[in-house]
Amino acid sequence: KGTQCGLRDLISRQTKPKTPTALSMNTLPFFTPQALYRLKKIVQWNPNRPLARRANAILLWAQGKSKAEIARVLQAARSSVNRWIKWYLADDLDGLQADLPGKKVRFPPTFIGELLKLLISFRPQDFGYQRSRWSSELLSIVIREALNIVLHSSTIRRWLPKHGIVWRRAAPTLQIKDPDKEAKLAAIKQALSSCDAENPVFYEDEVDIHLNPKIGADWGLRGQQRKVITPGQNKKHFLAGALHSSSGQVTYVGSTSKNTVLFIDLLRALRRRYRSAKTITLIVDNYIIHKSKVAEKWLKNNPKFKLLFLPVYSPWHNKIELLWHSLHETITRNHTCRSMDELMERVEHFMDTVSPFPGGGHGSKR
Repeated sequence: KGTQCGLRDLISRQTKPKTPTALSMNTLPFFTPQALYRLKKIVQWNPNRPLARRANAILLWAQGKSKAEIARVLQAARSSVNRWIKWYLADDLDGLQADLPGKKVRFPPTFIGELLKLLISFRPQDFGYQRSRWSSELLSIVIREALNIVLHSSTIRRWLPKHGIVWRRAAPTLQIKDPDKEAKLAAIKQALSSCDAENPVFYEDEVDIHLNPKIGADWGLRGQQRKVITPGQNKKHFLAGALHSSSGQVTYVGSTSKNTVLFIDLLRALRRRYRSAKTITLIVDNYIIHKSKVAEKWLKNNPKFKLLFLPVYSPWHNKIELLWHSLHETITRNHTCRSMDELMERVEHFMDTVSPFPGGGHGSKR
């Protein structure tokens, strides 16, 4: 924890401009007597000769010598003198310690791992770069500038997966908070804990089936991209499904319209399948068809049904989303069906054989 705090302090300083401007490089700053004393002490007593040489360059500069004169006196390149002055203006005596010869410091793997995890919690734009996402090259640059640690981008690419940092597609979300989130989740947890044969609890949701195939990755020869023929004009079909929270049994209905009628058809299917149930609880999202006046009227006439609404924009709490993901991965992604009837035949076969989900082995079924 202490290491992370120290790194945060170092990295936060990187957000402040500290590189000297052209004017500051060519304008002699005011040197306090204390600063001159420290520089003289390094020149006279420090055993690190490269450091003493750099301090001597700063002393000569403080005396009004030109950079060309300093380079000639110290037998150094003028670019080196410029670099030493730049480092001193940026970080005082600490800046003169940069890139000193000798055995390089080796950092433990755990330190590098924590450093990378800390960096990716920021955005490149926090450090003044235009990129919105990190690249291994940019990570290397920021680490070098912030901590004076030299790590090649190829080395960083090897280190990232070793510390659980992977390249993944981001998911969109909204910064909308549900004030009743905790109460809703508590009610759902309570219902799940009391689920039994007489009081089943289901995860409910709808899914769109498009004739135009969803495109996804597939195995193929290097340099050859698999082609997926699309039918052209898209058509849609819709399913409403309910996943039993305990047994994993799936109940579903289909329609060409995604409306309250589809939702009520599913409720009727559940009522037929679970006739002996005293109560039937459904965990649903906040889609309009679950709250329409027609749905409210039907639920009022069928009091054994109870709806528990998820917090707004919280689909990850609805387990049936995993079923829809498996449906797309198994059937609709890169499909070759030429008609909606052919596609729906495969979709319905999947839905009929997927129970219990998960664990039904749907990925290898015929």
